[in-house]
Amino acid sequence: MRVVVTGASGFLGRLLVRELLRTRSFAAAPITRLVLVDRVARPDDPLVADPLVVEPLVQVVNGDMVDHLGEVFAEPVDVVFHLAAAVSAECEADFDLGMRVNVDATRALLQAARAQSVSGGPVARVVFTSSLAVYGPLPARGLPFPPMVSETTLPAPRSSYGTQKLMCEHLIADMTRRGFVDGRVARLMTVAVRPGRPNAAASGFVSAIIRDPLAGRPTVCPVAPDLKVALASPHSTTEAVLRIAEAGHGSGPGQVQGAMPVNVPALTVSVADMLATLRTVAGATTADLVTVAPDPAVEAVVGSWPAAFDNRRAADLGLMPDASFESVVREYLAEHPRR
Repeated sequence: MRVVVTGASGFLGRLLVRELLRTRSFAAAPITRLVLVDRVARPDDPLVADPLVVEPLVQVVNGDMVDHLGEVFAEPVDVVFHLAAAVSAECEADFDLGMRVNVDATRALLQAARAQSVSGGPVARVVFTSSLAVYGPLPARGLPFPPMVSETTLPAPRSSYGTQKLMCEHLIADMTRRGFVDGRVARLMTVAVRPGRPNAAASGFVSAIIRDPLAGRPTVCPVAPDLKVALASPHSTTEAVLRIAEAGHGSGPGQVQGAMPVNVPALTVSVADMLATLRTVAGATTADLVTVAPDPAVEAVVGSWPAAFDNRRAADLGLMPDASFESVVREYLAEHPRR
């Protein structure tokens, strides 16, 4: 089985690759080739630095994905995890960037997979990571968020990023309907706590207000403390993407229906509760490194996302939200101890 991961050098990409290398299988079938695609080369990554891992299992493709689709599909592709994307705030700042990276590149990838299937090759399973940003309130039309958002809630994105993700969802659904690909869509929540440097996501502060104080660095929280967010830990998110990818087709428990999206199970927590948890886990001195200074631009984007989700479809796949935000913080600390 030949498996491709786009955005493989990103945070979630690296976690997914680690899990695929650990099991060396997908849906109980052995992986014979794992193709890692990303614009960013990470030669120091131990995942791809070990020659025993690189050959014959791992193939690294560095550069713009669209420019390398011929190389990626030079041999039959069975599964694609399409994680590569431009994130929320940078899509608002640069419309053309978001369209090029999120829409045009996804369409090119799907066209390559379609060409493979119509020429007699395998129908590739394309696993797309979408976002809760596809949702948004429409108060002017009398459509505020319901008390609990589910996959049956009308998507109404209020950002270019959410709109681009929804466009891709529809394209994948149509290509799945026509038998060109076997599409799977995982709608991700805000992933926290992320280590390392912040990215350009509008939700980046959710990790920063925990990660930076724990490292002794002051940070600014750009939203009001009463704002609620839907989040999932990195490990819960990775598990959900894999479970959605490997599920069989059908309408029963443990199955997915075509390319119908599945919302990754979410933990709902307010920013005030997050800061209170930080104080409980790390003490007042650490928690006081966070300064609240609302930024209307950030609040406009993040505040348009729902915070309370009906997790029943994910539960049918055996997936549950994280137990608590404290468990999320302690999981982060276990893997990234304070010095």
